[in-house]
Amino acid sequence: MTRESDIEIARNVIRIEREALEQLEAALDEQIERAADLIMATDRHIIVAGVGKSGHIGQKIAASLASTGTPSFFLHPTEASHGDLGMIVPGSVVIAISYSGESRELVDLLRYCKSNQIPVIGMSRAPDSTLGRGSDVLLALPTVAEACPNGLAPTSSTTMALALGDALTIVLMARRGFSREEFGFRHPGGKLGRSLQTAGDYVAAHTIDIPSVSQNAPVEDVILAISEGRKGCAAVLDGSGVMVGMVTDGDLRRAMLAGKLTADAASIMTASPRTISLEERMSAVIKRLTEHRISNAFVVEDGRPVGIVDMKDLLAEGYV
Repeated sequence: MTRESDIEIARNVIRIEREALEQLEAALDEQIERAADLIMATDRHIIVAGVGKSGHIGQKIAASLASTGTPSFFLHPTEASHGDLGMIVPGSVVIAISYSGESRELVDLLRYCKSNQIPVIGMSRAPDSTLGRGSDVLLALPTVAEACPNGLAPTSSTTMALALGDALTIVLMARRGFSREEFGFRHPGGKLGRSLQTAGDYVAAHTIDIPSVSQNAPVEDVILAISEGRKGCAAVLDGSGVMVGMVTDGDLRRAMLAGKLTADAASIMTASPRTISLEERMSAVIKRLTEHRISNAFVVEDGRPVGIVDMKDLLAEGYV
């Protein structure tokens, strides 16, 4: 007998789970709208609960909700039975997850919610189960085969619960008109958070002395400013401090070849260089610098340089 290959097994798992998701998609109805109505109607936290693998899925759903404008946290049903039910206050909405609908650990939680008029959104395959009967809104999961060869390990069922949680999260995002700016405000850390920063955020965290010279500064002063600034460039300012040009290492090399080393900054600068506004997203800044093969650019406010973005720094700091 030929043993099924690892690749065949893996593909079969993905096929089974894909088919489960297709059934879930076909089964979606107005209950998800009712669930969203309940959540939108409260200004309290959404509490997500589940045990075992459903609990892990619940933690992810709670995190997704919280990061996209719906205050939420995960509550383990066992801990709830030992005092943490007090975390559920009037106005809260509970999302309880159990594929079978008969997780014993949920009983105390459901009883508490019923006694205190706390609405429950259930996720289960069984409308007649304990969870199904105890839910104000039931987001029904189709009964499907698990991808596990023994039909035991939660696989297809948890994938559906995860996808249904994501679907509810995005519905709520759409209703709230949740913006990129709000998303960035909640994700200040990591590469994602950094890319959603504005250039103003970046320069506020990178205070430096701006390498700059006046228009009539001799080339010697330009070389000194570039050397001391350690960014390979210097801003050229008019009498009112407005940036009118920029001198780079490349400009100095070209001036040397052209015999202009006795000239002033205005004679060798690149006039009207590309600059960055304070409001521009760092993701857009990085894209623009990369597309135009620019090593660095000044951030300006009212025409005056207030900071500098250098690609070498961005690489070192994990922005790129």
